[in-house]
Amino acid sequence: MPDSPDSQTVLEVRDVVKTFPGVRALDNVCFELRKGEVHALVGENGAGKSTLMHVLGGVLSPEAGEIFLDGRPFGPANPHAAADEGVCVVFQELSLSPNLSVAENIFAHRQPVRWKWPDLIDRRLLHERTGAILERFELQMDPATPVRNLPVALRQVVEILKAISQEPRILILDEPTSSLTAVETGLLFENIRQLKAQGTSVIYISHHLPEIFEIANRVTVMRDGRNVATCDVTDVTEDEIVRKRGGGEVSDRYGRRETPVGSEGFRSEGGRRGEAFDDVSFSVGRGEIVGMAGLAGSGRTELARAIFGAEPLDAGRLYVDEKPVTVRSPGQAIANRIGYLTEERKAQGLFMRMSVRQNCVAPVLGSFANRWGLMNEKAITALAARSRAEFGIVTPSVNQEVGNLSGGNQQKVLLAMWIDAGPLLLIADEPTRGVDVGAKSEIYRRLRALAADGVGILLISSELPEVLGLGDRILVMRAGRIAGRFEADQATEEKLIACATGIGAGSNPT
Repeated sequence: MPDSPDSQTVLEVRDVVKTFPGVRALDNVCFELRKGEVHALVGENGAGKSTLMHVLGGVLSPEAGEIFLDGRPFGPANPHAAADEGVCVVFQELSLSPNLSVAENIFAHRQPVRWKWPDLIDRRLLHERTGAILERFELQMDPATPVRNLPVALRQVVEILKAISQEPRILILDEPTSSLTAVETGLLFENIRQLKAQGTSVIYISHHLPEIFEIANRVTVMRDGRNVATCDVTDVTEDEIVRKRGGGEVSDRYGRRETPVGSEGFRSEGGRRGEAFDDVSFSVGRGEIVGMAGLAGSGRTELARAIFGAEPLDAGRLYVDEKPVTVRSPGQAIANRIGYLTEERKAQGLFMRMSVRQNCVAPVLGSFANRWGLMNEKAITALAARSRAEFGIVTPSVNQEVGNLSGGNQQKVLLAMWIDAGPLLLIADEPTRGVDVGAKSEIYRRLRALAADGVGILLISSELPEVLGLGDRILVMRAGRIAGRFEADQATEEKLIACATGIGAGSNPT
């Protein structure tokens, strides 16, 4: 049970309104934050949570309502102005500069300078301070490492450390654990508790309800841009929260296998890519879901990108339906019926300024062209409309830009894109990252249906319950190698964590 916070109100939101074309994102929202408390904010995708955080963080301006910080009117013109007032936000979509180093990102606009030459950054002191901050997450990392070289999970950690390093009075975390492993999440919670003890207040947005009961004092439920309930976490259950936000009951969310696993559909033999991974051999049967766990930097995503040809293998062989295939580019992967649901849907998966319709056919656009290169627009529209209906994509039109959809609906578009491509192997890398319970259930159902149709699925996830709930077999990667192999009925979270960290050994059947 989290410690009791001070009763003093530090932030108050009164009847705030924010609209976008055709959408009332915030509808007279009221919200209160007390000193030294963790106040969780939950709701389905599109409920208004992130919009409220953008208002508090100075990214958006409300059209009506009032906000008070310590009893004074608060309306930051931009994120820097919000930070100057002690309000720091870690947004779900990372805001790091990939070409700058870890140190330069953490201390952006706050780098120490040489007192004799104020235009010159004191690199030694900058790296010393960065090293001290990295220790909070037990990271042995060179502060000079460019952020572009880090996996998504470590970028998430750097984003969090950037906010913590500013010693904020109010820290706003929007889905902070969406890419973190259980170990990294534990370290985040330890840091949050330290901040609370110092009087820092935290607004914590998450779709992971168990986290809320572990770290939060109070929880506010939002639905359709409104605050529908606020209560102490001791006075509410997980099922009650889900019902209040409109997500039904929490039960059997992962589904069950209803068809037997078929013959081998995909195999990797001795796969190697630079220093990312080496000697990786495994197979995926037709209709089988193989889960893959591991810590950040273990090589999971690098392996996925290599199989898809985005960063091709340096050594090793790939087989589809027991036939050797060459995959040196995503185009060759698609031609060999390998699909890749990337963990970075906005940066690598979707064309954000293109429509739902255009995204749905992107991997197989050529199949809609006639011999003169003209597109069959009617067939493209029909496919997009069918995908919209089948996947429950909430959008007024298939001509809507994907960038205007909520995170959960963007993820549904990405999944529809690859299912429509007809893969024999689908690599699903963090398929439910940053989506709500309802969208997760729909994605799980779709993955189950895909497996039932004979498609092999390599499921990479930092959510161990997801790996355990969906996987027929589970692989654990550590330091670029497969460190453990488990049958689903033999695996537990404790075993997977022990194997991923090297504290214990995983089974390794032949």
